Formats: sequence, structure tokens, C-alpha cells
Amino acid sequence: MIAGLSEPSSGSILLFGRKTRDARASIGYMAHAPLLYDELSGMENLRFFARLYGINSDTPLQDAMRNVGLDPGLARRVGQYSQGMRQRLSLARAIFHSPKLLLLDEPFSNVDPDSASQIATLLVQRRSADNTILLVTHQLGLLSEMADEFLVLSAGELSARTPARQASA
Repeated sequence: MIAGLSEPSSGSILLFGRKTRDARASIGYMAHAPLLYDELSGMENLRFFARLYGINSDTPLQDAMRNVGLDPGLARRVGQYSQGMRQRLSLARAIFHSPKLLLLDEPFSNVDPDSASQIATLLVQRRSADNTILLVTHQLGLLSEMADEFLVLSAGELSARTPARQASA
């Protein structure tokens, strides 16, 4: 609902004082599945999505790729990327337009430990730049420097809510 992919059955959601539909340009979304075009290169994928935001420059796309540890010059089709590379490209797609809010579903999934650490560092930097990050993960240890609180869901219900400082102590 926060991503604007479904409507609430009751009530409403406001992001930055606007309805989710009107705030979409301020949201970076990374689904659990990468949702990329396999026949395109990484840069071609980002260019396609950049057009949806009215971005015609490769500079923010190249920066996003470098920030997630990918080479913007790699001409290989995404269908030939490893799962970890696809995951990192999906994150690059979520951040290239400098959104205020990042919605990330399992960003550390299928990435090696060095890449997971690099992604965590990137997220800490984004949070320090006043981004709001709502992240779903099973790897809580990677978030110790970034999280304000941890919410634990069990069978679709909130079962625990712990400030990060207490969770890491």
C-alpha cells in the first residue's frame, strides 16, 4: 500500500503530505524479485526506468550502478547476470532518482557477504542523507548501524517491536 501497488480497504496513506499516487516520484521500490528486463543490459534497464521519471542523463544511472558495485560499462545482458548482480541492479534502479523513501524487500538476498556489506554501507549513507528506509530482511545484523527499530512479524501479525539499541544490546 505504501508503494501504491494496492489500495487500503479503509483509511488512507499520506506520504510527504500527499496521497501515495502523487508521491510516487519520491519513492524508491525494490521488490523481492528483481523485475528486470533480461534481454537488456544493466544500463539499458536503468535508462528504460529513468525515462519514467523524466531522467535523460546517464550520470545518475552510472553513479547508482557504481554505488551498488556494478560496472556501468558492462554490456552483458541482465539475463546473463548472477542472482547477486541482478539484486544489486534492482537496488540501483530503486536509488538512481534520489528518492526520499526507500522500500526494500530483502535487498541482501542472493548477494555475497562483501556485497551485502557494501549495500548496508550504502543504506547507512542514504539514511544519513535524511532518507527514510523501510526494509524487510532476515539479516538483522547488517542493519545495526542503520535501524531505529525492529518489527517482527509472525503469521502476518506484529509480534514484537524493539528499538534497535535494545535489540543490539
